[in-house]
Amino acid sequence: MLLFLAEFLQQYYSGFSVFQYLTLRGILGVLTALAIALCLGPWMIRTLQVRQIGQSVRTDGPQSHLSKKGTPTMGGALILVAIGIATLLWADLRNLYVWVVLGVTISFGAVGWVDDYRKVIEKNSRGLPSRWKYFWQSVFGLAAAIILYMAAKTPVETTLIVPFFKQVEFQLGVLFVVLTYFVIVGSSNAVNLTDGLDGLAILPTVMVGGALGIFAYLSGNAKFAEYLLIPYVPGAGELIIFCGALLGAGLGFLWFNTYPAQVFMGDVGALALGAALGVIAVIVRQEIVLFIMGGIFVVETLSVIVQVASFKLTGRRVFRMAPIHHHFELKGWPEPRVIVRFWIITVVLVLIGLATLKLR
Repeated sequence: MLLFLAEFLQQYYSGFSVFQYLTLRGILGVLTALAIALCLGPWMIRTLQVRQIGQSVRTDGPQSHLSKKGTPTMGGALILVAIGIATLLWADLRNLYVWVVLGVTISFGAVGWVDDYRKVIEKNSRGLPSRWKYFWQSVFGLAAAIILYMAAKTPVETTLIVPFFKQVEFQLGVLFVVLTYFVIVGSSNAVNLTDGLDGLAILPTVMVGGALGIFAYLSGNAKFAEYLLIPYVPGAGELIIFCGALLGAGLGFLWFNTYPAQVFMGDVGALALGAALGVIAVIVRQEIVLFIMGGIFVVETLSVIVQVASFKLTGRRVFRMAPIHHHFELKGWPEPRVIVRFWIITVVLVLIGLATLKLR
């Protein structure tokens, strides 16, 4: 939005041309979203407390979690507002990718909001039934996949790229829609499963989102893409604004969500942010790299799958409790130790993901 204003004012003063630089607008997106989150955070927490929108806690989980009962939840709405405003202010709104990512984020956030609303407002412990949650996730995920497939202008935009190798790639064709669907819906639910401890999900999301912003910037630049042997996706660079906004909003939310949390993200935030990471990875053709950088999300999801499968097939549990972060808590790890160690692992995985830019 402000880019349009800068372009208009540029005819009167050439200095406004500086807003054409993606790096500047990316930084402004970070700072804008951070400021919004920090300013609105206290008001949001007070509002949630007044309306008694508090977290319910499983009685069969770690006993240390019982004290969290009643902590305000649905705080992910703050993240979405900050991301939305910052992106609309600084991104080029003529860019299709910006609208696809915003649309996926908002639509998955809406699914999470309905689930949270039913749990904490209507006191329905089931929330939004799983079949309906997955149905709407599938609808929005498939819609994004079809839009991206129809908008592809070059074969590389529907090609699966294998990192660490120069010439290993697979043209997907229509299978691109299937892969995109699974990446978006899978990453959405993976982040949601990880969001079980104070700050556990948001900082890895911020780190992975920031790294994807780097990929987006490089993929959108023909010279950088050619030099690094990564796909050139015209227009993808504009996503650095969204990724910057995600980074700023996430850090602003972490200010209140860090242990001991004053507010929880809820499904409204977790489902939306996970889907956003998925669709960005698809656009910049780095689905496998997302799998690497988001290794914590992957392990959390696999732990649930293994636990359920084992119990149904053998009647035994592999972990003391799933997702796996609860397993470590029940083994005696203090919550902050689990959180920080998972953060450290994510730092390493993100660095490995970024290393694929040169190790080909």
